[in-house]
Amino acid sequence: MAESLRQLRILHIILAIRPTNSQYNEHCLPLLHKRDISICTYFRSEITPPLEITLFEGNNTVKGFFRALRTALSKKEYDVIHVHTPHAGVLLLMGLIMFGQYRRLRSSTVHTIHNSFQNFKLRNKLLFIPSFPFFRRLVFCSHSSHESFPALFKWMGGNRIFVVQNGVDIDRIDRIVTDGQATQTDRFNIATVGLIKMKNPFTLLEAFRRSASDSSRLVFVGEGNLRPLLEQELENSGLQRQVKTTGLIERDDVFKYFVQADLFVSTSWGEGLPVAVLEAMACRRPVLLSDIPPHREIAEGVDFIPLIKPKTVIQVGEEVSISVSDHNRWVLFNNLMADRINNRYQDVDLQKKITLYFVSGIVVMVLLGGFILWLIYSSINKGMDTYSSLSSLMGGGPK
Repeated sequence: MAESLRQLRILHIILAIRPTNSQYNEHCLPLLHKRDISICTYFRSEITPPLEITLFEGNNTVKGFFRALRTALSKKEYDVIHVHTPHAGVLLLMGLIMFGQYRRLRSSTVHTIHNSFQNFKLRNKLLFIPSFPFFRRLVFCSHSSHESFPALFKWMGGNRIFVVQNGVDIDRIDRIVTDGQATQTDRFNIATVGLIKMKNPFTLLEAFRRSASDSSRLVFVGEGNLRPLLEQELENSGLQRQVKTTGLIERDDVFKYFVQADLFVSTSWGEGLPVAVLEAMACRRPVLLSDIPPHREIAEGVDFIPLIKPKTVIQVGEEVSISVSDHNRWVLFNNLMADRINNRYQDVDLQKKITLYFVSGIVVMVLLGGFILWLIYSSINKGMDTYSSLSSLMGGGPK
């Protein structure tokens, strides 16, 4: 009886815990008091998790990660072992095989795919190959992400593939929104995230330069390898007073920037199902999004989320100008944004669905696993018989 009442035990394999790490913020913190959560990392962590979370920390080396993983596996019996990146998927499989634990623990493994196929580097696309046939559950973060993967991967995953749309921690965001209501000013504030090529920050910057008024402000929230180039461009164009980059900041501070913004804009080339967009909507901010499949998925069925071509500076600029000049129109949409998030993208619903998919298939997978092992065993024996026969014909035999 006590065993049936205990919390679900989940081990997350995360490369590193950082302030803005989505796996930590979306899959661990919201369920802090509802699940028995442990985390095993490859890199040393930049932050200390709450006491309720058990941390098995790597030391930036392969050897250190496997030592941490071995310790984690020896401490508890986990209901779910959850990985979120192709790197972590390969590392977990290697560890389970090396420790002789794969056959026993394979039924607990879940791999979440957080992006669309075309957005992964070639190396990471190749790293997915072992996960699709060897993980028990494969969960895509959006229908767009699932549809982007080639037929070969879907064939390897078979009926072990599910789609569970990304969610956000509504309770956490509501605390920030309540404590930090937007200050009314004469300025029009625009927020965006991502200083990497895929996020397409220079298109938004150029559109802002061409169309925004002197009183408008633009803030790039977060870090990325394009930050030095963007800051150099700000200096060259004289926009330092109007445009700001925050660098890496705590997640709660990200929400505070969203709350203070009049509009959130994403000109991204590609996404999985962008959590930052969902968070901005949960902060009751209107959003202006690039016309890509994941953004279409968010905007499906509503008429208050405009979509723009990500490479068209003029169109982006026109929409920004309209937003600035028709501020009252956007204010009417704020609660509609929050309602859409509450109805479709809550983190608790995300975790319930993942857990349901995990539990529902356990009997089927055990039977299928036994059948596969029997096939492998039969193939090996048949192969040895064939080898012995050929050796005899050649005048030799196994020695």
